[in-house]
Amino acid sequence: MERRQVEVVVMSDLHLGTYGCNAKEIVNYLKSISPQILILNGDIIDGWQFKKSYFPVAHMQVIKEIMNLLSKGTRVIYITGNHDEMMRRYSDLQIGDFQLTDKLVMEINGKMTWVFHGDVFDATTKGSAKLLAKLGGQGYDLLIMINSFINWGLSLMGKEKMSFSKKVKNGVKKAVSWIGDFEQTAAELAIEKKYDYVICGHIHQPQKGLLPRIKEVLRI
Repeated sequence: MERRQVEVVVMSDLHLGTYGCNAKEIVNYLKSISPQILILNGDIIDGWQFKKSYFPVAHMQVIKEIMNLLSKGTRVIYITGNHDEMMRRYSDLQIGDFQLTDKLVMEINGKMTWVFHGDVFDATTKGSAKLLAKLGGQGYDLLIMINSFINWGLSLMGKEKMSFSKKVKNGVKKAVSWIGDFEQTAAELAIEKKYDYVICGHIHQPQKGLLPRIKEVLRI
């Protein structure tokens, strides 16, 4: 399969090492592209839920494909997130075309772009709330397992699959205001720093929206 030539690809929240990771789909996507720059925007390897007993071949294949792109000249920039925060002690490490950092400012198509994971604006990842967040992550992982079993049964019956996790997350996130605060804070800081774009992950809710002063926020 011929790879598509692209300038910049941003991926976040892969959560390798968890049941909720769509590793096979990620591998297929990585095999289809040849980017000049690949930005891994946090929570790529899930240190919170990492277990030696669960890191399937498909998850290792994701890492292999990233290394394959790196060996073929792709610049790989790994931005740390809250689930891979253990890597922050090595921030600003650079080896060849590989860079590890906490945030990134770069020019894309003549526009200044600010890229970061986003957990810095989320109080639930700090202090005592962090323990609750980790426990919530374990519960979410269990829900993914149950959902996979149910979808297997639905497929056998020729019925459409369903996503319990998406329904639960959407329901919970509609009930809290910190998502709006997160977006507002990121947007205000981007404007203050005179950036044209801000790209972040963390929330797991894909969205593209306009900002004041005709700027733009991308949430992936």
